[in-house]
Amino acid sequence: MKATRREVIAGLAAGSFLSGCKAAVAADAVTPESFGAKGDGRTNDTDAFAAMSAHVNSRGGGTIVLRPVTYIVGKQAHTPGANDKFGFTPADIIHISGCSAPVAIQGNGAKIRCAAGLRYGGFDPQSGRPLPDSRDNLKSKNRAVPYLGIILIENCTGSVDISDLEVDGNLSGLVVGGRYARAGWQAAGSGIRLIGNSGAERLSRIHSHHHAQDGLYLKSTTDRTTATTVSDCVAEYNGRQGCTILGGRNYSFERCRFIRTGRAGIQSLPRAGVDIEAEGGGTIRNVAFSDCEFSDNAGFAMVAGSGDSADATFTRCKFVGTTNWAAWPNKPGFRFSNCTFVGQIVHVYGDPDPARAAQFMDCTFSDNPALSPTGQVYGGRIEAKPIAILTKSQNALFNRCNFNLAGDMTLPMSTDVIYSDCTMTQRSPMPSRPGGTYLGRTTISGNANLTGSHIRGTVTLNGRPLPPTA
Repeated sequence: MKATRREVIAGLAAGSFLSGCKAAVAADAVTPESFGAKGDGRTNDTDAFAAMSAHVNSRGGGTIVLRPVTYIVGKQAHTPGANDKFGFTPADIIHISGCSAPVAIQGNGAKIRCAAGLRYGGFDPQSGRPLPDSRDNLKSKNRAVPYLGIILIENCTGSVDISDLEVDGNLSGLVVGGRYARAGWQAAGSGIRLIGNSGAERLSRIHSHHHAQDGLYLKSTTDRTTATTVSDCVAEYNGRQGCTILGGRNYSFERCRFIRTGRAGIQSLPRAGVDIEAEGGGTIRNVAFSDCEFSDNAGFAMVAGSGDSADATFTRCKFVGTTNWAAWPNKPGFRFSNCTFVGQIVHVYGDPDPARAAQFMDCTFSDNPALSPTGQVYGGRIEAKPIAILTKSQNALFNRCNFNLAGDMTLPMSTDVIYSDCTMTQRSPMPSRPGGTYLGRTTISGNANLTGSHIRGTVTLNGRPLPPTA
């Protein structure tokens, strides 16, 4: 029997990661206290973390062991005219680079929290005063960020393991300057950044929240044979994304929550739970989510709308749009199985080749406010409030799906999609047009118009069988 994408990723993660992890455990561990950290929730421990990182880098890898205390970190140097990128230059905190041996950060319940009073956004590099909103704010020395990543690990060939840790960006404690026009601030500042690593990566039991940019920022090498596994992690109240995937392959997310992006005062587009967006000519392939939640984000619950991204699977996941769309899966090879969607979905990828079009298997689509964490369900800008806008989704497949609309939303607005063995119910008196090709046995209840549809199987509309079309 052929292995599934998730099984392939799991095998990659288990093999390459565990072999490296044994070496990491055997290596001499270091603590930030050994380099002068206090971990008392008051003292700024940035210099100790930077010295510890330099030590790990000099050894080519190693294990960092934290205590279950609060470490305060983050510094900026005001360098007017001295830096091409920042008027307020962020200090390194945990910055691991180029290691060939395994790297492990054992959090043991620690909290790493950004210091209050650091600048973020557009500031005059000479006077330090906040700038008005402008597209020029983030150019050259106008930019201020508290950190690039509280944890930044880049260009490593050895495995990376980060576990049992809270990473707090202290968003309310920042001094906020000007925005970058409509896109928001976009000035960096993410909890965990993993960039250009080719070794296996594992993130487990991490709470990354209240960062000005992203909770997790991931970009592996595009040709790696290893995998990134993210399990039991929560990313919430971040300014731009819960998680951004910018490139690479073989990502697996299990039992994670990407919630409440843009709900803590700062927002930058797309304000999503997860953004799958290949950039810089790179690609994204082979991504799997299982038992994950994407909900109550100021932007999309999940978006894949730009760059060369493809081949993502979602199993038993929940997507909730409270004030914006529940999903925007506009890339080829996206597959959803046993998922629940609450609120409107849009930009579902269609293709003349059915194998490339989006597929939904055994999924439920609902407008039930009881399934929303806030009681809100987003219905879009069209008066009829279709649960899905599928007018440009050729050959998108909905197989054994249940559209259960008990509120004011209506059945999908669709043309060339494929419905097979579905159940569709709407209570709203507004007319709906769930057009497409119908296979198998489908039952529809409500004010639905199937004019122009191709009935290849059996369709029962409000108790009346419809005749097959030629």
